[in-house]
Amino acid sequence: MPNFLIIGAAKAGTTALYAALEQHPQVYMSPFKEPNFFAFEGETLDCPSGTKKSSYLAKCNTSLEAYQKQFQNVSNEIAIGEASPSYLYHPKAPERMHHYIPDAKLIAVLRNPVERAYSNFLHNIREGSEPCTDFAQALAEEENRMRDNWWWGFYYLQAGFYSNQLQRYFDRFDPSQIKVYLYEDLNRNLLNVVQDIFQFLQVDERFTPDTSTRYNVSGIPKNKLIYNFLTQQNIIKKPFKRLVPDKLRKRFVSHLKHQTLAKPELSPQVRSNLIQVYREDILQLQDLLQRDLSTWLE
Repeated sequence: MPNFLIIGAAKAGTTALYAALEQHPQVYMSPFKEPNFFAFEGETLDCPSGTKKSSYLAKCNTSLEAYQKQFQNVSNEIAIGEASPSYLYHPKAPERMHHYIPDAKLIAVLRNPVERAYSNFLHNIREGSEPCTDFAQALAEEENRMRDNWWWGFYYLQAGFYSNQLQRYFDRFDPSQIKVYLYEDLNRNLLNVVQDIFQFLQVDERFTPDTSTRYNVSGIPKNKLIYNFLTQQNIIKKPFKRLVPDKLRKRFVSHLKHQTLAKPELSPQVRSNLIQVYREDILQLQDLLQRDLSTWLE
């Protein structure tokens, strides 16, 4: 079993942390980034008709046996972990974690909930899984989606109420086991954050991972044909397999994909409405974390 978890939030830099941490020789990260075990133990996972989540859901672990296989290749690593953003949102996750791994260290990264929601929407547009092309319309559909048991990654509004989500963890785990960062911290100096996490995990904090690659950038493809071609890794891989190292190829393809994406500005009216919806929760989160979040209310 792991001894640390990155619990979210979605679209807040968890992929960048996963990529940096797995480079450390004293850290073992699960081969599949998001096993989602503690969110969905014992459940049958499904997704709305017409979306492209089925291949992702097939990799999620809902049984203890399948989950433990994620860590079967652990050797002498000190820190053993995984990163599933669903853990912050799903109310059953903290209780399950405390049952299985009560001494685990937990890492959360929080992003301005308005920006997080919009980035999540653009991510699903990019993946071709969001049927609404208008963000306000998608928000209006959220209650229906929750009633119809859509995948939680389409709950753009609900996933951003962090104070209650985090409080569930502080109610079950000692505060010394929990580290919370802001997305702004990662943008300001990702390496500092990563090395602070190394210290938290009690591995060699002097190790310097490569943090130059941008991961999982959201946006709308300028040309769907080109973007879809670049996402076909096997097509890109074959002609360059012998000439270009795998990591370098992936970085190059990732850069090309990001260049094909456009990010439309969020409507000022929608932004203003969402700030008002989140205001009370942001103020409660300030008190919980003892950090100034006033910029999230601008």
